[in-house]
Amino acid sequence: MAAMLMGAWSLQSCDNGPTKEVWLDEFGQDSCYVQDWGMLEVNRSVVHTPLTVNGVVYERGLGAHSISRLLYDLDRKAVSISGLAGADDKNLFAGKLQFKILGDKKELWKSGVMQKGDPVKEFNVNLKGVDKVLLLVEECGDGIMYDHADWLNVKITTRGDVKPVPAWAKPVAKEKYILTPPAPESPVINNPLVYGARPGNPFLWSVMATGNRPMKFEAEGLPAGVKLDAVTGRITGKATVEGEYKVTLKATNDKGTAQKEVTVKIGDAIALTPSMGWNSWNCWGLSVNDEKVRDAARMMNEKLHAYGWEYVNIDDGWEAASRTKQGEILSNDKFPDFKALTDYIHGLGLKFGIYSSPGHITCGGHVGSYQHEEIDAKTWERWGVDYLKYDYCGYLEIEKDSEEKTIQEPYIVMRKALDKVNRDIVYCVGYGAPNVWNWAPEAGGNQWRTTRDITDEWNVVTAIGTFQDVCADATAPGRNNDPDMLVVGKLGQGWGSKVHDSYLTADEQYSHISLWCLLSSPLLIGCDMANMDDFTLNLLTNNEVIAVSQDPMVAPAKKMMVENGQVWSKKLYDGSYAVGFFHVDPYFILWDQEDAEAMQMREYAFDFDLKQLGIEGKAMVRDLWRQKDLGEVNGIFRTEVPYHGVTFVKITPAK
Repeated sequence: MAAMLMGAWSLQSCDNGPTKEVWLDEFGQDSCYVQDWGMLEVNRSVVHTPLTVNGVVYERGLGAHSISRLLYDLDRKAVSISGLAGADDKNLFAGKLQFKILGDKKELWKSGVMQKGDPVKEFNVNLKGVDKVLLLVEECGDGIMYDHADWLNVKITTRGDVKPVPAWAKPVAKEKYILTPPAPESPVINNPLVYGARPGNPFLWSVMATGNRPMKFEAEGLPAGVKLDAVTGRITGKATVEGEYKVTLKATNDKGTAQKEVTVKIGDAIALTPSMGWNSWNCWGLSVNDEKVRDAARMMNEKLHAYGWEYVNIDDGWEAASRTKQGEILSNDKFPDFKALTDYIHGLGLKFGIYSSPGHITCGGHVGSYQHEEIDAKTWERWGVDYLKYDYCGYLEIEKDSEEKTIQEPYIVMRKALDKVNRDIVYCVGYGAPNVWNWAPEAGGNQWRTTRDITDEWNVVTAIGTFQDVCADATAPGRNNDPDMLVVGKLGQGWGSKVHDSYLTADEQYSHISLWCLLSSPLLIGCDMANMDDFTLNLLTNNEVIAVSQDPMVAPAKKMMVENGQVWSKKLYDGSYAVGFFHVDPYFILWDQEDAEAMQMREYAFDFDLKQLGIEGKAMVRDLWRQKDLGEVNGIFRTEVPYHGVTFVKITPAK
């Protein structure tokens, strides 16, 4: 905690003593801020440039970003707070934001909605009698993207001291706990109910089933040109005729037989349910190599594939320093033989993903695909690539314009290149530009990053996840909003820090997975796959939770605000609803410092009227994490949720 800052005493005097001015930038990094993107910067913007608003440069202030919270203890001795506020000019886009000043929970001043290019707003707020003052930056209906906010020349006039205090509670250490029971020894088939592939392209799928091995597999009704390996369960070949095929999958072991009818659609559409897999960035960053990718593939095959996980994706850091004379891209020394690596991954029944950029360089400074799109697409076809994450880095040096049409154009170019190769490649439109969900489908994306990078902090997870309602209606089969990877397990090097267990508590991790499944977002694990503990593995292997993600309707999730948090719901193909009751408040402020620990030990009540789902009368409720029926309810469902936790249920109307 920062020491109390002493300012220069003024010469004025009165019955209550002299006043002094405390400049907030003089606290430096000692301010106990909570911010949902980037670091609070002193005397420069959040992106490390001079503080500049509407063309005017300011020498002192704080570079923030929504949602940002700065809380100060005034000991009821402050007189006023004054300064300026504005949206910083150094911003590709014009995110909407608002500045607020609150005293003891009461709003004292607000700027109104602001964007890049607006003039600064001046404030001079009376703080007499105020115990704590909060400087808040809010998002304004478009999420937190590109809300670069500057507090300028801010000073508090006081007769006492000013002390930064935590705006959020420090997490209380709790034991991780496992909710999901082990899978039965008898077969359970976990394939999604629908699968899409293009005619004439290599077909790779599997019967994904848990249960004792050895296991025998069968499939009836497969498209012509596709066959099943009865020992491995892998389905390969090339489908020759377009159409919808009702396929019965079977799995048999010493404990019994399971079967499941799925629909295989041979046509133009692929990725009909959200992608499930692993990405190398969050745990390995640019240090990823062949061995680490093979370790991830081996672990996925042994522990996760039976639950539906299938993509092994390399992020940035695989590219050589230059291309061949013919313009072909090469892998660097960390990946001596890409074709051998992809053959290994495909041999496990898994799929392989890669990373590139429409610019001449990638985010990590490696060779991008600019003006080599068709060559790269053909190279990836030869290597056997099944997934492409296409980031935006580097293209800004080529095209400075940040209009949506300009951003969309390079993605259309790569889409056309991918369409010329004979391979089903899931296409992820990266970068998270504002309103990407409006134009990425037209650019041919199967999924698109709606945000900047996630980290394993609760305020970041909630700022990303709980504002996805702004883009939810773009969700459809083959079209998914992507709020970034799952931050569970061992993480770190992708963010420049040491490898560590996720900073999210157990309750927060249950909430994180639950919300991403409700959002129909891609599920991409970001941890060190070779070192997953039992808790993380259990989080990722609940087939009933995963079924919500993989529901064939891919219906948009709906958000409802309630007293103790948020309720998110998603209609499922069978007429039931997946519903998550989340104890979450992106704008929570710890006004009472003494309550920091006790509040984390409480449970929070939710009373939910089923009419909000359109259900009249009775319904059956099932706890998805515990895989346990909770019985019949009539009208109102009641539950208690732990701090930052979730109750995740399936509600089925009575027939």
